[in-house]
Amino acid sequence: MEPVWKSVLKRHYYKAELIRLQRFINLKMAKVYRTVLNEALCIINGIISINIKIEEIAELYEITKRVGTQYDNEMENENWKNPAIHVKIIERNADSPHYIQAYTDGSKSEAGVGAGIAIYQDNNLTLTLKYRLNETCTNNQAEQMAILKALEHIQSMESCDMIVLIHTESQITLQLLKKNKKNTRLIERIRTKII
Repeated sequence: MEPVWKSVLKRHYYKAELIRLQRFINLKMAKVYRTVLNEALCIINGIISINIKIEEIAELYEITKRVGTQYDNEMENENWKNPAIHVKIIERNADSPHYIQAYTDGSKSEAGVGAGIAIYQDNNLTLTLKYRLNETCTNNQAEQMAILKALEHIQSMESCDMIVLIHTESQITLQLLKKNKKNTRLIERIRTKII
């Protein structure tokens, strides 16, 4: 069930009524003339326009309640692929003879959520990428997004050697790739890039 006021904003009459009500409150708070625009009143009073706030709440609801085109919502069991057939996970820190290597990391802090990637070819740094993600994303989603974006860029590279080594510190992501207990869209997209 979505927020009730989201559908109201689609009708011009109801949107105008909401803004009119907010304007009346803003006029009382600011104690100014009635000729001042509602947008200016919102700035003077330090509040967000009601139609923008409703759209923001509805978008946040869609992100957190997994409605729409959310990256990381759970998948149905029948769509899962067996990771034992397709994914080989090596958990160790050793020098590798692989021609292409990617180092990935994701992070969430007070400054925001982000993902970073460094891709090496023949032990030479060829590409660094960084992504800023929505603040509602988790650290695990940032880690998984980094892996996914690294795989997408590696697939677009022109190289005859496509044996790739991905370095990650995300134990949760590795466990999800190994097992079929819980599967999300990000994990499944990573699997489809590996195959």
